[in-house]
Amino acid sequence: MPTIAIYHLSIKIISRGKGKSAVAAAAYRAGETITNEYDGITHDYTRKGGIVHTEILLPDHAPAAYADRAVLWNAVEKVERYKTAQLAREIEIALPAELTREQNISLVRRFVKEQFVKAGMCADVCVHDKGDGNPHAHIMLTIRPIEPDGTWGQKSYTVDGRKIPTVDWNERDRAEDWHKAWAAYCNGALRLDGKLTEDNALDHRSYARQGIEQIPTVHLGAAASQMEKRGIRTERGDMNREIAVTNKELRQLRARINKLNKWLAEEAVNIEPPTLADVISEILNRQGQSGIAKLKAAAQMLIFLQENEIRDTSGLEQKVSAMHSKVLRLGDDMKPVNRRIDTLKEHIRQSEYYKVHRKLKQQYNALYADYTAARKETGLFSERKAQKALNTANSFYEDNRAGLTLFDAADKYLRGVLQERFDTKKLPPITIWKQELATKTTEREVLYRKYQSLKSETQKVE
Repeated sequence: MPTIAIYHLSIKIISRGKGKSAVAAAAYRAGETITNEYDGITHDYTRKGGIVHTEILLPDHAPAAYADRAVLWNAVEKVERYKTAQLAREIEIALPAELTREQNISLVRRFVKEQFVKAGMCADVCVHDKGDGNPHAHIMLTIRPIEPDGTWGQKSYTVDGRKIPTVDWNERDRAEDWHKAWAAYCNGALRLDGKLTEDNALDHRSYARQGIEQIPTVHLGAAASQMEKRGIRTERGDMNREIAVTNKELRQLRARINKLNKWLAEEAVNIEPPTLADVISEILNRQGQSGIAKLKAAAQMLIFLQENEIRDTSGLEQKVSAMHSKVLRLGDDMKPVNRRIDTLKEHIRQSEYYKVHRKLKQQYNALYADYTAARKETGLFSERKAQKALNTANSFYEDNRAGLTLFDAADKYLRGVLQERFDTKKLPPITIWKQELATKTTEREVLYRKYQSLKSETQKVE
């Protein structure tokens, strides 16, 4: 079955206050080696795979030297003096799987030029595609504006004690505009290539905003997508499969309820409101019931109608309406529960990585600290000592790259989740998250039981 394009656009800020570095982020996304002149750390990601295209896009008044990735992001690091400074904005987008790699690169380039570079931002574009059905692009954008003379401008100015931004790039409306624009660019490219259909047309709005009564699936991400491609089940994949089954069953329920509503509308044209006996008789006649079977069916219907205090078609219509409302409430109730369960599982997964590989990171930091200390020494053998310490640190990193990479990713994730509550001396609140996960799982089971009850009730009404 061919892969269908999905809509995904996420926006986040790379901030020094959260332990991030624009240079490190750029090196990782581009698969390059770049030294951060702000702290002296060299970031080497030349072994990273799946990077199929990189380029720097600049506004006309930006210095030509900024076309070099290392120069651009070191200039950003240099101009930002504060420890809590926001360094860059990153936009991650999923690319239409129906388009070729060249078409997607061209699509991203047009989107970035017209939405960001034209507004005055410098853009660093990296397209990743491992051939696993999850092509995507990382777009790093400068936050500080550039003056006409090529110098960095101010982010804001103060008027009567209030900070006024010099640009509107952080406004909520701008984010909405970018979301909407990306969907339009994708649909335009698919239409131009003759591949736009009802099934793959993208919409930046949530299901709720589109008026679609459906539980949204969770974004798999590159790692989970690749594992699923190889036939390895993942938690996120299982979650999406459960959601797909639930959505199908909810659609079936809505179809049945709509069918009942239509029947009730047809019955409503009768001049005289039918009695309960008329209702039962009409239903049995439509089903072709006769003899003993007809009597048994009539008895079952009578019991059901009496239990639900249904005396005429109006009562039956009220029952159907109530059931429809239950379906809607069930869908609304399940959405936040499923989202929270998925979030908690990811919290716990990243916490386990953090816990397991923390000692490795401490060892590596100690080795790198030896190198930093050796660099500060003077004397005949100081350079050799520093080089030896660096070689030791690099060798340790290469031997433990997988564990250190998992730790760094977990550390980044948990800092984003916990923010000021993040304490490197303690483990994340794994126990609390596990307890909440158990509670939410039970809550979901309760909702599912309600769904099964509703399904059974709908069958009786039919």
